Amino acid sequence: MNQDERIQLIIQYLKEKQKIQLEDICELYGVSRDTARRDLVKLEEEGAIIRIRGGAMLPTLTKSIRSYRERFQDSGNKRSIGQFAASLIKDGDYLLMDTSTTVQFTAENLCTKNNVVVTNSIDIAGVLCDNPDIKTQLLGGELNAWHRNVSGPRTLEMLADFKVDKLFLGACGISSAGLSAPSVDEAYLKLKMIERADQVIVLADSSKFDKHLFHRICDFGKINIIITDQEPDPNMKKILEDNHVEIIIVPV
Repeated sequence: MNQDERIQLIIQYLKEKQKIQLEDICELYGVSRDTARRDLVKLEEEGAIIRIRGGAMLPTLTKSIRSYRERFQDSGNKRSIGQFAASLIKDGDYLLMDTSTTVQFTAENLCTKNNVVVTNSIDIAGVLCDNPDIKTQLLGGELNAWHRNVSGPRTLEMLADFKVDKLFLGACGISSAGLSAPSVDEAYLKLKMIERADQVIVLADSSKFDKHLFHRICDFGKINIIITDQEPDPNMKKILEDNHVEIIIVPV
């Protein structure tokens, strides 16, 4: 077994067990302590682990966020989640749609009438402009080409003037502490969206769970429904149930 193969196995072990000791690497993969240390040094240099005394653990902070276009191409089970979310919308609902690839699939599957949609996503606005039964309010602000949305003080000013029935929110990270986002500005905008909606519906495929990003958005007390593709682990499920969050698992 070469080092690259071992490293993949070490990462898989960490995902399951959270921590690994040098002795574990030696025993599992039949290598010396010096070889095990070299494996951990390489993983540390790549930013994949945090070294601890006698071993390593996975970082609890997620830093890397792909561009909107990259995330949209890697649709996975997002399309099914978005399609199901659209079935929760009724004729005449006033909606707020966050910038999210999964929420974009919700917009693409809208088949109700007389809806009003407020969004800061240029892609969702583009999808809805072809739907004659939807009136779209595109929030103003500074255009962010990486995330394909608008944000900033002007966005928050406009957002404060709206009140909607439902918010469809894309989750960046979900952990026991609640929802989180990669930047202060994004977290604050999402929080203000939550405050403008009577019902908050989070769309999150299973890859978003057990991720904590730089800035917390809110705890689960502000969330009504989470739509996902896999059952959360028992600890997370209990936290959600204790906060009266409805969990909907979409078959894929």
